[in-house]
Amino acid sequence: MTTPVSASTTDAEPHPDDPGFRPGLLSRLAAEAFGALFLVVGGLGVPLFTLPQSNPLPAALAGGLAVTAAMLAVGYVSGGHFNPAITLGNLVAGRIRAGHAAAYVGAQLAGAAAGALALFGVLRTIPNIPDTRAAFDTVTAGFGEHSVIQASMAGVLLAEVLGAALLVAVFLGTTARRNVHAAAAPFAVGLSLAVLLQFGQAIGNAPFNPARATASALFSNSWSLEQLWLFWIAPLVGAAIAGLVFRGFSGSTAGKAATGTEDGVDVTDSEGPDSGEEATEETVTGTSDSGTSDTDISDSHTPDRDTPDSKAPGRSASAEARPASAPDEARDFFDGPGRQ
Repeated sequence: MTTPVSASTTDAEPHPDDPGFRPGLLSRLAAEAFGALFLVVGGLGVPLFTLPQSNPLPAALAGGLAVTAAMLAVGYVSGGHFNPAITLGNLVAGRIRAGHAAAYVGAQLAGAAAGALALFGVLRTIPNIPDTRAAFDTVTAGFGEHSVIQASMAGVLLAEVLGAALLVAVFLGTTARRNVHAAAAPFAVGLSLAVLLQFGQAIGNAPFNPARATASALFSNSWSLEQLWLFWIAPLVGAAIAGLVFRGFSGSTAGKAATGTEDGVDVTDSEGPDSGEEATEETVTGTSDSGTSDTDISDSHTPDRDTPDSKAPGRSASAEARPASAPDEARDFFDGPGRQ
């Protein structure tokens, strides 16, 4: 007797609130653009409009809180990068495809530029600020004479490399699938960025984010574009270092992963390209809300799934022995849009 097919196994489109729902690339790009815009509005807007006699919220803390809020709001859609350095770190770590990473960077630049443009428009309406570009100079990344403490190019470059490496390391570590505290990732990343922004503020308004540095440079005086190269090269180098180190640590578990499981979780090819961004077109074992295993659910919706007694003829014993895991448990927290 054939078991009736449940609603979750029909060919109907999944609801956006369903755990198995995977947003398309355009949705992920829109989320990245929104997050980058929010980061620029919060990170640059607070210091731009802070009165000297009143400073209720430090600029560094505002930038960190903006990251936390954006990750909580749309991180489940795109992964919550909002920063080309973090995207590169995920690419080097094998969590995202190169083509999608390039699209992410484009969306981040567009969102950051839109946020800076909005701030520029607001500044133009204030009569007490006659030179809007000079006002943007105060929050734009720079070195030498454009640094508060006159930091040299080498000092700012080293600070950007170090800060970006630490930020990307925190992101990769807290969003790793095997991290039991992954739900705290937005707070860890936001607080880390707040500390780093406070560290980089006097050195040269170091943002550790090429998209934010580009957005502020577009609306500052010409010197900012001449120095912008440093705030791209340095954070990307730091991000690549962090991604390589993280990938090396992940590779150290290859021996355990050879059996297909590690600590009760299927980790085969867990750090392969795009493993944290999109689900592969494979059959995965569904798990009900009560924790009991249901029938196998395939993206291809083959008829065999309607009969629980049917099994693939070539299925190995090791595959049958793997513990059941929900589809959202097969992707890294925040790197997989299906993970809630």
